[in-house]
Amino acid sequence: MQRILIIGSSGAGKSTLSRALGVATGIPVIHLDAQFWQPGWQETPREMWTARVAELLETERWIMDGNYGGTLPMRVQAADTVVLIALSKWLCLARVLRRSIGGYGKVRPDLNAGCPEQLPDWKFLRWIWAYEREKLPEILRMLHAEEGRRKVIVLKSRREVSDFLATFEKP
Repeated sequence: MQRILIIGSSGAGKSTLSRALGVATGIPVIHLDAQFWQPGWQETPREMWTARVAELLETERWIMDGNYGGTLPMRVQAADTVVLIALSKWLCLARVLRRSIGGYGKVRPDLNAGCPEQLPDWKFLRWIWAYEREKLPEILRMLHAEEGRRKVIVLKSRREVSDFLATFEKP
């Protein structure tokens, strides 16, 4: 595994797993949120974003975390391993709310400077709530079509995430 893509709902633990996996493997970590969001929570324009993702994918080794559905097919194609964290919407919502309240006004390590933590709006909370019903089936279909071409790992619980990470820890 040299090009690992980690995807899932907001609050699933993508960035946390990416950081831990990066430490365990020595593979550089790319947080897409830090690449996409410019200071003041300004979005990178679509054409620039697609070009930036393509450039990031050219590197030899990476662990990349993030959603960004518009670039998902190209990221899946470039990965040798795709890890989908599919935890319950309740857990994801709780994590996002805890992160937002506990880190309010601070910049997370997986974000760009100038993007302090803020309280989620209803649109974002609805996206998390609907992810399992609206996004996950489409993602699972895409990943099913990739079986045999790349390793696909679906983690459905915190225990499965821990067990997966433990396989990289040195004895």
